[in-house]
Amino acid sequence: MTRHTSLPGLPPQPKATPWPTADWPVADLSDTVDAAGLDDLLGLAFSDPAPDIMGETHAFLAVHKGHIVSERYWRDLSAESTFPSWSQAKSITHALIGILARDGRIDVNAPANVPEWQDEDDPRRHITLDQLLRMSSGLKFTEVYVEDSGSDVVEMLFGAGKADVAGFAANCPLEHEPGTTWSYASGTTNIIARCAAQAVGATGAAFRSWMFDALFHPIGVRSALPKFDAQGTFIGSSFCYATARDFARFGLLYMRDGAWDGQRILPEGWVDYARTPTETPPEETLGYGAHWWLGMCGPGSFSANGFKGQYTVLVPELDLILVRHGNSVDEQGDEVRRWLAQVAECFR
Repeated sequence: MTRHTSLPGLPPQPKATPWPTADWPVADLSDTVDAAGLDDLLGLAFSDPAPDIMGETHAFLAVHKGHIVSERYWRDLSAESTFPSWSQAKSITHALIGILARDGRIDVNAPANVPEWQDEDDPRRHITLDQLLRMSSGLKFTEVYVEDSGSDVVEMLFGAGKADVAGFAANCPLEHEPGTTWSYASGTTNIIARCAAQAVGATGAAFRSWMFDALFHPIGVRSALPKFDAQGTFIGSSFCYATARDFARFGLLYMRDGAWDGQRILPEGWVDYARTPTETPPEETLGYGAHWWLGMCGPGSFSANGFKGQYTVLVPELDLILVRHGNSVDEQGDEVRRWLAQVAECFR
């Protein structure tokens, strides 16, 4: 992959800081961190009952310069509890495609391998994996998490499409010329996940084993619970449970430019590819790269975001990773994102 020199640099693992393949190193907050401000923000988030402005926060984790420096859980939850990814799984899918690109088994700039699009007169046959990863495929797909609203994502995950999520999404018609219009769509990720399975030559349990061998085990992730549909396709749009500490491990892989303890997991430039901006409409408050969101905690930050307030946020200039899980409705989402930005400010 081509490196983009305009992007802020990614910090290396500090010398003498062990990689958290087995256990996370833990440290006290630095004297340069606003500990009182952070404590106030955590006090608000973990109020019981939960604050109306942001809903329940179930887990929070801050990794600063490779060490856990703050960690808190809601009620009887703990570091061993697993949390839903929701759309954080999209960023995991991005990593899987990167591994296949590293091994020369997939080309993101080539037309996606989608059986439903192979007729000579089907304009969808020209859609590339890059356009899918950038949510610029042009496919018509309604991303609204409200039942009885004509939502494609609800129908795909819980209705007529749940047995074959990629097939459901692949049968969506083209609404715009590929590459011309950004529109966030979970269906595109499940098409990508099926492309990954085709490249690996495995589905279901065999694909799960490959996920662990290629991605999770090398970085010490043990708790991951990826979900599959009846066709054996990883539901890469939405479903991979894990502990907060394991989501932080995944974040650290991207913070360290896709390398882990001397081993290159993702190809060089793949993290830059994830955080290179895609043109988005003016009404979209956050930026978007390739299956990662941009800018939540200041310029240069990028994040894996999930429904109901699941976040893994990377702030390279601070070597800071923030993980937040909870149960926040859409109306509380803006406040949760503001809260995360305020937490990051405590480390500046």
